[in-house]
Amino acid sequence: MTDKATIRVFIADDHAIVREGLKQILAEQRDIVVAGEAENGLDAIRLFRKSRCHVMLLDISMPDRNGIEVLKQIKQERPELAVLMLSMHREDQYAIRALKAGAAGYLTKQSAPRELVTAIRQVAGGQKYVSATLAQALASQVGADHDAPPHDSLSDREFQTLTMIASGKTVSEIARELSLSVKTVSEYRARLLAKMNLKTSAELTHYAIRNQLVE
Repeated sequence: MTDKATIRVFIADDHAIVREGLKQILAEQRDIVVAGEAENGLDAIRLFRKSRCHVMLLDISMPDRNGIEVLKQIKQERPELAVLMLSMHREDQYAIRALKAGAAGYLTKQSAPRELVTAIRQVAGGQKYVSATLAQALASQVGADHDAPPHDSLSDREFQTLTMIASGKTVSEIARELSLSVKTVSEYRARLLAKMNLKTSAELTHYAIRNQLVE
């Protein structure tokens, strides 16, 4: 399609079945075309440059690089590109972090089948896209007179490590899943415990459950 109104979309997700599902949804739309795809963060950064895309669908959890890290690099190169974060995580875990990092919107994979096309058209038009639930959460923060919770002080990678530990994963499992060394993950764990004034993984898990950071 070469029509000027066509929205070119790039898909970055490490699961082939998810990419195929997204492509099937978009194939039914006359004004949207898939212009490229990638299965990891490094390929997303490398290949999106050739795609001349208007919108990127970017998964937060990829094996080599955290999606928010990829988002930040892409926005440095193309600040005008609308990046729609796609995640299996609940909105309250990552959405606000993603929006602060420059995302144009946030979709959970569960909501994607019914909201994807609307979200793409909205962010392609220069608007933000958030669900009604997330909009309420954002509104409640405006003017709220309260101290930020300890986990807000964490870096994106530290926050990801927190949620994975709280989900029951060991340091070795996290290292393998994120393609990092055990030493690096251990350093993230030590830093986030220090920042949050916690001593053990059990305390961290209790905190995460209490603050609804994990299911």
